[in-house]
Amino acid sequence: MEYVTLNNGVKMPILGYGVYQVDPKECERCVSDALSVGYRSIDTAQAYANEEGVGAAVKKSGIPREDIFLTTKVWISNAGYDKAKASIDESLKKLQSDYVDLLLIHQPFGDYYGTYRAMEEAYRQGKARAIGVSNFYPDRYIDLAGFSEIVPAVNQVETHVFQQQKVAREVLEKHGTQIESWGPFAEGKNDFFNNQTLKEIGQAHGKSVAQVALRFLVQSRVVVIPKSVRKDRMEENLNIFDFVLNDEEMKAIEALDTAQSLFFSHYDPQTVEWFVSFGK
Repeated sequence: MEYVTLNNGVKMPILGYGVYQVDPKECERCVSDALSVGYRSIDTAQAYANEEGVGAAVKKSGIPREDIFLTTKVWISNAGYDKAKASIDESLKKLQSDYVDLLLIHQPFGDYYGTYRAMEEAYRQGKARAIGVSNFYPDRYIDLAGFSEIVPAVNQVETHVFQQQKVAREVLEKHGTQIESWGPFAEGKNDFFNNQTLKEIGQAHGKSVAQVALRFLVQSRVVVIPKSVRKDRMEENLNIFDFVLNDEEMKAIEALDTAQSLFFSHYDPQTVEWFVSFGK
């Protein structure tokens, strides 16, 4: 496994296992499978309603807690200092752990400044080894980072071959914040798994489209957290450290970038109204 070093010195696996949209009833089994094949970073969130499954799997794995990197996120409904503070303790209870390795604000809506103050406090108290944000566009990221005592260690955003976040990455690098990808396969959009460029590169290396896409991100120093409920796919996604894309292949994949989201835009009023509704 390769690691990135966050801005506070904490080391984070560059590849982990995400449990977004994993059925709470299946989550314990899925995380147990992921840990058994070698994953040591698990990403969950309050909004996923499966923190308990993650906690149970980690507890039963027999793997020392310090060898597992756990991430969770504070949801919009828990925005604000008081609610966020209480929700962090609730998340730790569900995860059966005294701390998380990474604590993120899930979306930049509601009183996320108050949320971040609660997270800074949790960090100082040892309840989180690192704190950061998720889905913060450059403008809101710069604002929060500029008025916080602790610069976010991570910004987890939609990042894949069709949305490579080139502008956002420049901003994050300037401030020392690590970019992390959610949706590294774009959830199959744009006929992702049949993309000719990725298929041809994969054939040259004896790898799948998914492995090429993950390798591109990892080689670009983007942290990735692919999700699958199938153990064989978990193994496949983990098996990307035995090949390297050459400069020509990297440039070919870089050319796939459209710089557009395939999911949602925080600049769209209807989308924002939908997100804000979770906080009411």
